[in-house]
Amino acid sequence: MHNLILDTLIIGKPVIHLPTCHSTNTYARNLAAKEKVIEGTVIIATEQTAGRGQMGNSWESEPYQNFTLSVILRPIFLKVSDQFHINIAISLGIYNFLHEYLGDQLKIKWPNDILYENYKLGGILIENVLKGSGIDYTIIGMGLNINQQHFKTAPRASSLKLLTGIHYNLEELLPKLLKSLEETYLRLRQNQTEVLKNEYIQRLFRWQEKYTFKTDVLFEGKIVGLDQFGRLEIESKDGTQAYNFKEIEFIY
Repeated sequence: MHNLILDTLIIGKPVIHLPTCHSTNTYARNLAAKEKVIEGTVIIATEQTAGRGQMGNSWESEPYQNFTLSVILRPIFLKVSDQFHINIAISLGIYNFLHEYLGDQLKIKWPNDILYENYKLGGILIENVLKGSGIDYTIIGMGLNINQQHFKTAPRASSLKLLTGIHYNLEELLPKLLKSLEETYLRLRQNQTEVLKNEYIQRLFRWQEKYTFKTDVLFEGKIVGLDQFGRLEIESKDGTQAYNFKEIEFIY
C-alpha cells in the first residue's frame, strides 16, 4: 500500500499503513485523542489481530487478503440525533464500490453489514466521539473480504474472489473504495440526507419482503423503512414497530 494514487479530496489524505495491529479502530481512536488529526486520515493494516465488529464480535481476516481499515472523519455539521446518517453514507459508499463487481444481488443488512444473498462480505463499526452537543470526530472501521477463500469461524462469510473467481490486487482496489466512500460522505456534507436515506432503504436486505424476525418471540413482518433515528421499521400483523440494533434479529 505504498504506491497509491488517490483521486480524492479528503479521504486517504493521508494513508497510514501498519504491517500489523490489534485493531485499526483502537489505533485511530488513540491517534485522534492525542492530536488534531486531519479529517480523512486512513489507517490500514496488513494484519489485524483483534478486529472488532458490532456488539463486541470478532472479525476474521487473513493477512494480505482483505481490507481492514479505519477512517477518521469530523462530521461536525451533524447533530448528535442525526448520527445514523454517517452509517447510511458509509454503508452506501461500500455498497457502490462492490456493486460494480457483484450487481444487484448485493444488499445492505441493517444497520451496516454487506451481504451477497445470505453471505457476509463485510462489516462496519462506527464509533462517534461526542463533544458537548455535537460530534467531535468519528472512527469508521471496516473489514471487507476481498481474496480470502476459507473462513474458520464465519460459515456464512464469502469474499469477492469466491463470488467472481477473480483474484484482486488490493493496491488497485483501495483507491476505488476510498473514492466511493468520499463520494457518499461529500453528499452527506451537502445535506443530501433524505436522498441518501432513500437509496439506503431500497438496498436493504429483505426490504419489503415477508421475513421471520426475532425479538423475545419469533414473528413475521416486512421492512418498510427507517425512523428519524435510524431504527428499523417493521410492519407485522400488530402494526409497524421501530427497533434498535440490539432489539431485533434476522432469522436465516
